[in-house]
Amino acid sequence: MRRYLFLFICTILLLEGCARKNFFQESALVGTIEQENNAQWDSATVVAGKHYDRSWWHNLWWGKHYRDVWAQPVRLPVLDLQRMHGGLSPEKLGGGMQTTSLTLEDDNGKQFALRSVDKDPQEILPKGFRKTFLTNLLRDQTSAAHPYGAVVVSQLATGARIYHSHPRFVYIRKNAKGLGDSASAFQDKVFLLEEKNEGKEALTRYFGKAKDLVDSEDFLKNRFTRHSHLPNQQAFAKARLFDVFIGDWDRHEGQWQWAVYDTGRVTSYSPVPKDRDQAFFKFDDGFFPWLLSRRWAPLRKMKSFHTNISSVKGYLENAQFIDARVLNEVTAEQWQQAALELQRQLTDSVLEASVAALPAAVYDLSGKKILAKLKSRRQHLPKAAAHLYRRLASEVLIAGTDQQEKFIVERQPNGNTLVQVFQVPEDEKQKPLKVYERLLEKDHTRSVNLYGLGEEDEFELTGKASKGIRVNIYGGMGEDEVKDKSEVRGWGRKTRVYDTRQGIEVEKSKETRVKKSKDVAIHAFDREGL
Repeated sequence: MRRYLFLFICTILLLEGCARKNFFQESALVGTIEQENNAQWDSATVVAGKHYDRSWWHNLWWGKHYRDVWAQPVRLPVLDLQRMHGGLSPEKLGGGMQTTSLTLEDDNGKQFALRSVDKDPQEILPKGFRKTFLTNLLRDQTSAAHPYGAVVVSQLATGARIYHSHPRFVYIRKNAKGLGDSASAFQDKVFLLEEKNEGKEALTRYFGKAKDLVDSEDFLKNRFTRHSHLPNQQAFAKARLFDVFIGDWDRHEGQWQWAVYDTGRVTSYSPVPKDRDQAFFKFDDGFFPWLLSRRWAPLRKMKSFHTNISSVKGYLENAQFIDARVLNEVTAEQWQQAALELQRQLTDSVLEASVAALPAAVYDLSGKKILAKLKSRRQHLPKAAAHLYRRLASEVLIAGTDQQEKFIVERQPNGNTLVQVFQVPEDEKQKPLKVYERLLEKDHTRSVNLYGLGEEDEFELTGKASKGIRVNIYGGMGEDEVKDKSEVRGWGRKTRVYDTRQGIEVEKSKETRVKKSKDVAIHAFDREGL
């Protein structure tokens, strides 16, 4: 079946002529560069992607998407490195698999990102396929993303009081100077220019008393290495619900920075979203994108932005690693609080002003539709929050650190399970610090996975229940201790212990099943999203 579908796709693609030579080699400039009255810099009439303007036959099979927006001439400022943000100089060439980017820096060391609006996905393909029609096919689907959506998201995030960058769109002229050795890759194109919320140099009053801005790699390293480095889970839940609201399905761990705060004995990390390329995504309006994005299909995560939030599953797929580690304590009530707070903050006037940030010509094409969908989706936020909670609550992951923790699990008569985690300080005069507490409901949670990681951790299980949640214990690298005094009615054993043969001491009850191995992979824990 897959072979016939593939052949059918190839036939349609070749008939339509998507693979013709120089298909994507179009100029962005469609008018003259002029000095506007009272303007600080020149402006130009440009298009973000004229090459996405295709025939009705092509659109029937591959989707209309935002092709008209990509091909719409708009007036944008011309990049002026001498004057924008007080003067900028190129520092480092960057970019992921699809984006051309350049890091710029001002005289104070604050950095800005210059990222191409149009994408080139050929690097994500195996080398043998990069010069085939598949490159053009993938690039053609870039038209499903709204090229100017980032400015709308920035305004919405302001209204929702969620940290964000402040992007602007610029045109780089053909003969632009001062961009370094790779200037040709940046010339005659539309780019997004925004501050990079990275490092102490990026801190402003906007972040309050934050002491640093770090990426997810550093945050996760600190979280699992040392005591008292914890995420602001409710802030992350609100930010993730906001992702669903704007239809942004690509929110993996690399899409976040973290503002660092000292709060007593705890160092707290608040989320700072970045890279809003997939907001308002419109993918399922052509036969093949519709087919490939069904719930059972391989591209089901590519959620289209509709008036209704029909399912949250696709919004969780790319983010499942970071969600499992940063949303493991958020209750159903707290999810609903986040939904109601967003509904209060995202008023009609906020939505209208946010969408009005689009270039005027683009607003006429897509602004009213986006606004109507935002108003509709706002009503569905409580329902979406409930779905997010239920999916994330099904299997809960709770990890310690490379220092000593004590995990206390109390099985309750009604089948619910209370889990608490205490960090045991090296100074015996200090009291253990409670860093986790959640009552897991048997109707929502099938299992909970406890990871001790390093040092000598303790796991204590008590209580009797008629039904119960399965508790999986992974001791980690230290000499750990498990005391299971719990009891659950029925035949199945609800406590499972996994560790190396010499790495754990277990005091068993009838609920305990122990599996030991010589291989340390038995208690392996992914700290980096590998």
